[in-house]
Amino acid sequence: MSSMLPGESTLKLQRDGLTLTARHAGPTDAPLVVLLHGFPDTPHTWDAVIPPLVGAGYQVLAPWLRGYTPASAARTARYDLLAVADDIAAWCHALGDPPAHLVGHDWGAFATLVLAKRAPRRWLSVTLLAIPPFGGGFAPAIARYLPAQMLLSSYIPIMASGASPRLLTRSGAGFVRRLWSRWSPGWEFTDAEFAPAAAVFTDRAMAYATTRYYRSLFQVHRAPTRAFHRLLLAAPAPLPTLVLAGLRDGCLSPGLVRVLSEHAGADLVQLPECGHFLQAEKPGEVAAHLLAHLDKHAP
Repeated sequence: MSSMLPGESTLKLQRDGLTLTARHAGPTDAPLVVLLHGFPDTPHTWDAVIPPLVGAGYQVLAPWLRGYTPASAARTARYDLLAVADDIAAWCHALGDPPAHLVGHDWGAFATLVLAKRAPRRWLSVTLLAIPPFGGGFAPAIARYLPAQMLLSSYIPIMASGASPRLLTRSGAGFVRRLWSRWSPGWEFTDAEFAPAAAVFTDRAMAYATTRYYRSLFQVHRAPTRAFHRLLLAAPAPLPTLVLAGLRDGCLSPGLVRVLSEHAGADLVQLPECGHFLQAEKPGEVAAHLLAHLDKHAP
């Protein structure tokens, strides 16, 4: 994995029989920015975003989602977005519950939506990367984008299948590498940038745990699955919300992101020549937009 940034520390948290891990940087008495990664990724996706945040006077927490480290991958644990949201709330409590901004990409964005809708008074602001603010009723304008989105989302049943761990771990996580290329066309990421994700998705136990997020979406007999879908469809949280997305995203339709962001009344910035992993592709631009949002809604 990538080396730690200057001034960064590694934190551990025991929950549900798992050992969770997070990166932490910045002064502990400063407002907190929680950076949540998605699939198939790790907190190293924020490597070039963390220094500007710390330089602007924030403390930063960037956890590995459960299942993305060996000590948090267990056959008996839960792997769903409500469990992740509980983990993040526990991390914030362990830091003393400072005033906090939520920033999430991909799965991390969905966990952010859960946290914000559950307890909107707890958070200062919300920033979603590559994911729109779902909920608040049907937006008729999305209909034209749904056929294309169904095609873009065709990987989801594959990830939800029992064969997905074997698929992910083959050929040095070659399937994951192809997803990165497809979702962020034109981004020529290096082997060093891909290495943290490869370390996760070449491990059978972590590949199994991380793909259970997808299986949990369809297990409607489980109370957490039903609760997640209810929260997703609920009205957006009354929090200042910024959506950052790439206009070349090969995972989420840019048109769908635009319509749902407008429907929710969120601020939207769509970066040209940028795909799904915008925080890694254009970290300077992402950090600039993010800091403007955070500073505007400071405690």
